[in-house]
Amino acid sequence: MSNAKKYAYAWITIGFFLISIAGHWIFGWYAFVNEAADHGQPAIFADYLVEMGRDTFENWQSEFLQLLWQVVGLAYFLYVGSPSSKENDDRLEAKIDELIRLGGGEKADALIADIDRRFVRAGGHAQPHGHDNEDEQSEP
Repeated sequence: MSNAKKYAYAWITIGFFLISIAGHWIFGWYAFVNEAADHGQPAIFADYLVEMGRDTFENWQSEFLQLLWQVVGLAYFLYVGSPSSKENDDRLEAKIDELIRLGGGEKADALIADIDRRFVRAGGHAQPHGHDNEDEQSEP
């Protein structure tokens, strides 16, 4: 799969970002020129850069960083398994482990270890992932 297809969402987002920021600065220039003309002053590009830079960073801070923190920050903490993001299934997993130990005899610990390995259990939290054919066909 090509990078264009693999990262299509990122490329589209970058395209939207570049178009919107270019439009913001272009239309901002026209508004700046009109405002300067209304006051009988020349439009000085250095003054425009200061004003638009300030406005851009205000918007960036209030909108983009807030959204970035909410989406990326929360996704990251969900991924690393912070206590606030766990589904709280540790108790259920512990009960199932004990039931396997009660009915599994000598093979119980090996069976639990095999399940943990196949489902990448970390800290009592199962994380789904792809399985190879050997694991899918094996019987506990």
